[in-house]
Amino acid sequence: MTTQRPIRTRFAPSPTGFLHVGGLRTALYAYLLAKKEGGTFVLRIEDTDQSRSVDGAVENLLETLAVTGIEPDEGPRLADVDHDMDELHVEEVGEHGPYIQSNRLDVYKHYALQLVEQGDAYPCFCTPERLEQMRTEQQKAKQPPKYDRHCLSLSEEEVVRRIEAEESHVLRLRMPADQTITWEDAVRGTVSFESNLIDDQVLLKSDGFPTYHLAVVVDDHLMEITHVIRGEEWLSSTPKHLALYNAFGWEPPIHVHVPLLLNPDKSKLSKRQGDVSVEDFLDDGYLVPALVNFIALLGWNPKSEQELFSITELVEAFSLEDLNKSGAIFDRDKLNWMNGEYIKQHDTMDLLMHAHPFYDEKGLLEEAAKRVGASNKMDQIVMEEIAKSLSIEQTRLEKLSQVGEETDYLFVNALNYPAEDLIWKKSTQEDTVLYLNALQDLLSERPEDTWVTDALEKDVISWIAENNWKNGDVLWPLRVALTGKPKSPGPFESLWALGKERSLERISRAIELLAA
Repeated sequence: MTTQRPIRTRFAPSPTGFLHVGGLRTALYAYLLAKKEGGTFVLRIEDTDQSRSVDGAVENLLETLAVTGIEPDEGPRLADVDHDMDELHVEEVGEHGPYIQSNRLDVYKHYALQLVEQGDAYPCFCTPERLEQMRTEQQKAKQPPKYDRHCLSLSEEEVVRRIEAEESHVLRLRMPADQTITWEDAVRGTVSFESNLIDDQVLLKSDGFPTYHLAVVVDDHLMEITHVIRGEEWLSSTPKHLALYNAFGWEPPIHVHVPLLLNPDKSKLSKRQGDVSVEDFLDDGYLVPALVNFIALLGWNPKSEQELFSITELVEAFSLEDLNKSGAIFDRDKLNWMNGEYIKQHDTMDLLMHAHPFYDEKGLLEEAAKRVGASNKMDQIVMEEIAKSLSIEQTRLEKLSQVGEETDYLFVNALNYPAEDLIWKKSTQEDTVLYLNALQDLLSERPEDTWVTDALEKDVISWIAENNWKNGDVLWPLRVALTGKPKSPGPFESLWALGKERSLERISRAIELLAA
């Protein structure tokens, strides 16, 4: 399925709150297709339902898209007024604006009146009370809910009289009768709807604002959109839109209805079952490249064994033909695995900048500052302490919100644990004291410039073998002495992170605890 026109895709969210991960996927697919084909990615804000618009939602949306790297070629964007990002405002770039629908009301009114003149739309003066009564009667008769075209039978004179009297009214689409509306969907294939089953949808509301159905068609045409990528929940709206394209005599875009995002129980992904906004996931410690990579694979099969993709690789591999029809399960375990892989691959010092807020939130920066006597928690020596913690945890983390969970022992001066935790399985208290004393003697003689993980591990393991001891009998009490808990990073990483002086102090404390 191709088009001879230059590729132009769009993302057209409503400013009703934070960006849903489903919205991010729609934006991502539109972005990938545009970049793959050397086209243009357009952002349009659909705010015609003013009752649902949320203050600050547009700015939040633009910030989120910027953070994820899915930035539009045309449309609204955030401009830095004072060059330090403290004061931002929304500006527009492109020749097809305005890109915010509430600034295009005259455009919609013009085209709505054109439809009325053509006989493809008509004024409807029905009150909410009459419409409610109509729906009630249809339900009793077990008829599908649909406007009964009461106002279509009004004479031209009566319509003019009521409009001149400024009687409240809407403009409705006059769906063509006895037609089968068919199109080739890029995902669903051939799709057909019978026009007689489709409602005469409201196009222009009494307040002068368009409904989604009129605005989306007018805007997509005027902005020269070639591909409309949206969720499959909009599938039933497409025949209404195609009827409008036909009434205007416009070429419709290629429609791409992507599958729903589902919870593991096959229900629609929603806030009721956990976080669903992009900001939620970023605040929980998911890296942007991992989240984008994961979202891309929800409903798209690259037809390869590769699972980790950079944004450049996603652009190169993306194809509409590889989109799936069935719903995509939002597997959080898979997301956690993928995020963990990205964390492992990250440069530690670069990752520290992303992890820093999570250490701060848990109070670990203050703890480190107190322990080393730093004047504030942002001192370089504090960052070095945090970097040690992160380098130990990095290969174990699934998300950055977990930082410090296994390395909190690095940030305190005193540990509190029962003496019996030091004894490995069938070992004894006496033997454990023997092992710890011998370790203390061995490590006391070690130069600080050789106090590094690999060298410590090599030498201590060899020393254990030379004494015909078992690794578990010796290393278990060492681990607990250093960390204060049975489940923790390995003893050699902990020796390195604590340093020689603190390590020896903790071994001495363990010996005293066993002797008490």
